[in-house]
Amino acid sequence: MEHMDDTVILTHPTASAEEVQSGWHELKLRVEQLEAERTVLEHDHKLLRTLIERVIEHRQKSHGELVLLLSGLVSKLAINDVGIIVSKLVEHNAHVNEVCAALLRGKADAPLPQPAVLLALGQVKRDLAAAVKPAVEELIQLDPSLEKSLLASLIAQPEKFFLPAMVRANRCFIKGQLPKERVLREFGEAALIFFNDLTTDPKLNPRPKPDEIVLAFKSDFEALFQQNPGLIPDTREALLALYQRIQRTKSPCDQGRAQKNAFLRLSFILELLHYYENQSTEAPEAVFAQRLPVLIEQLVVTGGADSLDEKLIVQAESLLAFIIAVDYRLMVVNNIGKAGGDGKTLRYVLRLRAEKAPEQNLLIVNEVVPEFVKHLIPPPPQKPPPPATLTAILRLIQTDAQRLVARGIMASDRMRREEAEALGRTLGQELKLTKLEGEVKVTATLTPEVERQLAWDKVKDLIERRAEPATIASAIRDRLHAHYDADEVKQSWVILMEADVISLIRTFCQLPYLADGTTDPIARAVMETYVTRLMHEKYAATYHKVVNSLRNMFKAKPDSPTLLNFVSLVKWVDMAAAQKLSGDIGLAALP
Repeated sequence: MEHMDDTVILTHPTASAEEVQSGWHELKLRVEQLEAERTVLEHDHKLLRTLIERVIEHRQKSHGELVLLLSGLVSKLAINDVGIIVSKLVEHNAHVNEVCAALLRGKADAPLPQPAVLLALGQVKRDLAAAVKPAVEELIQLDPSLEKSLLASLIAQPEKFFLPAMVRANRCFIKGQLPKERVLREFGEAALIFFNDLTTDPKLNPRPKPDEIVLAFKSDFEALFQQNPGLIPDTREALLALYQRIQRTKSPCDQGRAQKNAFLRLSFILELLHYYENQSTEAPEAVFAQRLPVLIEQLVVTGGADSLDEKLIVQAESLLAFIIAVDYRLMVVNNIGKAGGDGKTLRYVLRLRAEKAPEQNLLIVNEVVPEFVKHLIPPPPQKPPPPATLTAILRLIQTDAQRLVARGIMASDRMRREEAEALGRTLGQELKLTKLEGEVKVTATLTPEVERQLAWDKVKDLIERRAEPATIASAIRDRLHAHYDADEVKQSWVILMEADVISLIRTFCQLPYLADGTTDPIARAVMETYVTRLMHEKYAATYHKVVNSLRNMFKAKPDSPTLLNFVSLVKWVDMAAAQKLSGDIGLAALP
C-alpha cells in the first residue's frame, strides 16, 4: 500500500537583482532613521534617569534635614513623650532612606547625625546601666539582709528589680522583715517558731497566698534561740547571723545608714533606667512626682541631729543629674517635703542650688525665696529659730542665694522689724555677706503692665511645673479677684490654652470651687466666657483636642468623675454648648 505525502511547500518567488537594487536605498534610509531615533531615545532615557536620581536624592536629603528640624522643635515642647516622638521621626526617616536607596542604587548613603535628644537619651541609658554594677557591688559588700543572689542578678538583668519576688524582698528589707518562702527555703518549717506572722489574720486575711506571707523575728528571739539549742542544728549559725544583720539594718548605726543609702541610690538608678527603657508605657508623673522624690528625701533626710548633710545633698544632685529634662528634674524637687520639716527645707535648698544666677530669676526672687523664708520663720507666737540653725541651712546654698534669703528674712513680716533686721545682720556677719543692710529689698513701683505680666507668669510657671489643678485654679481666681476685667479674663484663657489638654480640663473643673467647698461668685461669668471661646471657630483646634481627650475618657471609663464634672459645668453655663459637646463625645443626650 502506498502512502502519499500531503505536505505542501509554498515557495516565495526570488526577488530579482533589479528589485533589490531599486529598494536598497529606501531600506537604507529607514534603517538610518531608526538608528537616529534609537540614539535620541537613549539620550532621553539617560537624561530622564539622571533627573529621577537627582529628584530622589534631593528628596532623601531634604527629608532627613526636615526630620532633624522637626526633632529639634519637638524636643523644645513641654510634652511627656518627646523621646518617643523623636524616635518615631528617626525611624520614619530611616524607612524613607531605604525606599529611596532601593529606587536608586540599592544602597543607602551614610545616615544623618541623630537628633540631640536621642543622643542624650542613649548616653543617659548607658550611664545608668554602667552605674548599676558598682551600686549593687557596694550594697553586697555592706552585708544587707537581702539575698545576695537576687542582688547579683540585677547586674545582668536590671528589670528583675520590678518582679514581684524582688519587690517583696525590697519591702521586707526596708521594714526589717522576711518573706516566709525564704525562711522555709533556708531554715525549714521548724524555724517558724522564732517568727511572727504579720500577714495572716483570722478576720481580715484568714487564708493569704503562701508567697504573700511576711514574717518578723519575735521580740524575744534571743531567749527562744537559747531555749531551743537542738532546733535546726545545721542552720542555727546562719539564722543567728541573719537576725544580727536585720538588727543592724534597723538600728541607726553607721552600717545600717550606709546600707539604706546604697539601697536608695540603687533604687533611684533602676527606677530611672526602667522609665527611659519603657517611656511608651510608663507615666512620667508616677515616676517623677511620686517614686523618685521619696527616694531623694529618704536619702538625704536621715533624721539625725544634723539632718541635712551636704555630702548627701551632693549625692542627691548626682542622681538628679541623670534626669535629662529640666522640667522633670524640677518635678522631682518640687514634690520633695510634702510633709514639711527637713524634707521641705531640702526642697528649697535643692531648688536654690540648681540656679546659677538666682538674682536674675524672677520666679526665684518673687516666689521661691519668700516661701523659703516663710518655711524658716514660723508665724507668731512661735519664736524664730536661733541664728546658728539658720546659718547651718544657708551654708548649703551659694552666696547669691544666701544674700537673697537673708534680705528676705530682714523684710519678713513674721517678726518685728527690729528683730528681723537684727537676725538678718547676724546671719550676714556669720556668712560674711557685706553691705547687706543697703540691699534690703525695697518694694518698687511697678507699672500695671509689668505687674500684670509678672502675675500671669507665675500662673504660667505653675502650669509648666505641672502643679496640681486646684493650685493653678486658685492662682487664676486670686488674680481675677484682684483685677477683674475683660482683658484679665482673656489672658487667663490664653494661659490655659498653652497648657496640655488634660491640665486645661482638670483646671476648668477646679475653677468654681473655693477651698471651703463653696462656689466662687465670679466663677459662672468666667466659665461662661471660657465656654463661649471654646465653642468659637477661632479655637476649633483647642475644641477638637478637648473633645478627643474627653472621648478617650469616655471609652476608658464612662463614669469618669473628670468627664462628668466637665460636662456638668459646661451645662451649668451654656446648655446648647453642653448638648453639642455631649454629642461630639458620644454621651447620651442631656436632659
